[in-house]
Amino acid sequence: MESAIGVLVSQFKKYAGSDGSPNTLSRDEFRRLVASELRNFVKNAADPTATDQLMSSLDKNNDGELNFLEFWQLIGHLASEHGGFSQ
Repeated sequence: MESAIGVLVSQFKKYAGSDGSPNTLSRDEFRRLVASELRNFVKNAADPTATDQLMSSLDKNNDGELNFLEFWQLIGHLASEHGGFSQ
């Protein structure tokens, strides 16, 4: 599990560092991350409107960016669904 966490953190940093703050994902960074890394887990991952809606639902402080904890909510949700734990 430690290696999986390491991969998640490094991928977040890779995309977060492409423009703006290195600690948050902008809308464009989030779109690129989802389309490239989560295309089989996120429905309509290539659709900018769908990813914008997804990002808005995760952006709890409404600052237009996702910090790691906001992003982690998505990972937890996807892992639950993939593992058959969602209701």
